[in-house]
Formats: sequence, structure tokens, C-alpha cells
Amino acid sequence: MPKPVVAIVGRPNVGKSTLFNKLVGQRVSIVDDTPGVTRDRIYGEVEWQGRKATLIDTGGIEPFCDDVILSQMRIQAQLAIDTADVIILVCDVRTGLVANDLEVCQMLLKSSKPIVLCVNKCDTIGEPAPEFYEFYNMGLEPIEVSSVHGHGTGDLLDAVFKNLPNDNEEELDSEVISVAVIGRPNVGKSSLINKIVGEDRCIVSDIAGTTRDSIDTKIENKHGTFVFIDTAGMRRKSKVNDAVEKYSILRSKMAIDRSDVCVIMLDAETGVTEQDTKVAGMASDAGKAVVIAVNKWDAIEKDDKSMSKFKKDIERDFAFMSYAPTVFISAKTGQRLDNLFQNIVHSANTTATRIKTGMLNEILAQATTRVQPPTDKGKRLKIFYITQASVKPPTFVCFCNNAELFHFSYQRYLENRIREAFDLSGTPIRLVIRERNDK
Repeated sequence: MPKPVVAIVGRPNVGKSTLFNKLVGQRVSIVDDTPGVTRDRIYGEVEWQGRKATLIDTGGIEPFCDDVILSQMRIQAQLAIDTADVIILVCDVRTGLVANDLEVCQMLLKSSKPIVLCVNKCDTIGEPAPEFYEFYNMGLEPIEVSSVHGHGTGDLLDAVFKNLPNDNEEELDSEVISVAVIGRPNVGKSSLINKIVGEDRCIVSDIAGTTRDSIDTKIENKHGTFVFIDTAGMRRKSKVNDAVEKYSILRSKMAIDRSDVCVIMLDAETGVTEQDTKVAGMASDAGKAVVIAVNKWDAIEKDDKSMSKFKKDIERDFAFMSYAPTVFISAKTGQRLDNLFQNIVHSANTTATRIKTGMLNEILAQATTRVQPPTDKGKRLKIFYITQASVKPPTFVCFCNNAELFHFSYQRYLENRIREAFDLSGTPIRLVIRERNDK
């Protein structure tokens, strides 16, 4: 279930980044008195009374241009409207209500999205400044906040979470497999979905970055029922200086969060690039099952060694996800799409695998007999037992006498034994080490 999204919108220098840092609980945004200092896209997680949401600091998505402040704010506001479940409109009590605040507020109100009005820099305790009462003219209930001191942030979060959808409102059918198609721009993600659907559901173009949004397409075939999420292509960070593009990367990240399986698309003509490994890293960090799809395989000159050579390149550059199966496809001709679906289903099944504790401990006993646990200064690592804590991805908890002795290499060895024994290809595995006194 994806986390709901909350966007912070407001004029430059009203304290959006300071508020963001206070709500996220760590200093993520750069805070400075110079207007427009937040240049990079910035998002974090906010938690309040057991519920979580993704928080976006839209100060980070002002485009690199010398345009007037109001047009920048309109872009911010529009992107917040398109993406967020709730919008926090930040104003500054010291400057009072200004025309730009009213203009953007009107734009937000027309969207029918819930808006929470935050009047920032109310740093004195007691009766609000006279300017505070001006903000009632916006047609919203203003909330006094000091993002520097933290006053009023509890009231602000109460108002935000009251307007967010409940976590359990829209659970997908467990039989439906959600698939995020991710990759660099122009590798053929939209073409793949169009071929699968059999109609031009997504716009296909040779211009990199055509797909701005994540588009959901439901597909039923002999392999099962799938929801394909076609995501905007992810570019290098240095090339991302356009506001819409920055939101596209955020949406790709959100699409990964929503998916059961990520199909990482590569371009056979350009080979594996550094950006491909970064895209794959996002799926790996999120703990998602994956399938690597090498597209445009029909378009390259081949001999009997082409496929094995490309696979070696993938093994080298994607060493951090050696568990991922690779399929060579053509979105244009439909070559090997059956094979792609079989791998998607297999990866979805393996990431949801539950293994009984008894079976896990049999494998543990065999593994520790074959390769003795490491020792250090006369102390030997003892692993008492192992149990599975959760799925998606399969997460195992190992109880041992000394976590420091549990070297990374031995953890990797155990992961590989578990993976082999239960055929957990296509999914990452998490190993959590817990110390327990040896009694």
C-alpha cells in the first residue's frame, strides 16, 4: 500500500524547508535566508500517531529560470495538485497576507484537494500578531506555527492526517500482481505496455521523457491478472532541472513503492549504463522483486555469443542484485513476452514466500556443518535459530550469541543457502541479526 503524499507549497522564503525539516525530524532540506535556495527535489517521511505519509518540499522544484515568483508558484501549486493527497499552504505572518498568497490559494481551492493553511513564523507565545487574523480572508482556517521552535506543528499534523485517506481504504486484490516498469527515458517502457495491451494506451514517442506520469493499466491473460504502472523515465540527477521532470522521478519512486515486482528495462543498443544501475538501486533499496528486461534485442547485430556477453555485463554491473532473472525481449515485435510474464509471476510468488521455522533451521544446521561459523580471538559465533519475520521481501531473523562475529561474508553465505534451498530467485532477502545470551 503506497503512503499518501503531502506537499508543502508557498512563496520563496516563507520557511517551507524549515517546516519540512521539523516535520521529517531531520535536516534534509538546505535552510537559508536567500529566496529559492532549495533547488533539488526533496522528499521525506513524516509519521504522526502511528500513521505515515510522504512529505514533499516543493521549494525544491522551482525551475532554473529568471521567471517571476508568481509563475514559479503556479508551477509548484499545479504539481502539488496533481501529486498530493493533502496540500500545506505556507504563508509568513511577518509579511502578512500578500497578493501572491491569495492567487495561489484560489488556484488550490479550485482543485478540491484538501488544503491546510499554515501561517509560519508565529514565534511568540500568547496572543497571535494582528497580521495573523488577515489570513482568515483566504477562506481557510489558519494554523499558527513556528517551524523554528516547533510550536503548532502538532495541530498542523492533526489537520493534515485528518484529511488523508485511511491506510486500509484501497487494498488491491491479492491475486493481482502490481508491476512497475522502470528505466531510463526512451528504453521502450510505454511501447512494452502498448504491445501487451494491444492498443496504444500510452503515448509512444522517440522524444526522451514523454511519459510524465505513472499510468496504471490492468491486464488479464493466461498468466494471471496484472496492473502495469508505466513510469516516467529516470534521468541523471544533474540533468533534472525541470520542475515537472523532478516530480516524475518522485512518481517513479512512488510507483516502485506501490509495486510487487519491478521490471527494470535496459536498451540492448546502448548497453548497461551507470543510470541503469541507479534505477535498479532504487528497486533494490525498496526491497522489491525484480526482472531485468533487455529491450530492442531484435534491433542489434547478433552472433552466438551476444546474449552471454550481455549477461556478463549485467552480472558485473548489477552484482548487487545477482538474484534478478534476465529476459531478452522486443517490445516492438512481442518477442519473448511470454517468458517475461513467467518471470514476473515467479518473482511475485518468491517475494511472498513463507517458510516454516523447522525447515529454515534444517537448512541452517546443514549450512553451519558445511562451513563453520567464524571465530575471533577464541570466540566462535553461535547461531541458535532462525525464523521468518515477514514477506515482500522475505525477511529472516537470526538469533546468535555475538552480532559482531556475524561477518557480512557469512551472512551472504547463509542468504545463498536459503535462496538455493527454497528457490528464491527474483527477490531480495533481508537478514536481521539479533543477539541473545547463551544460556
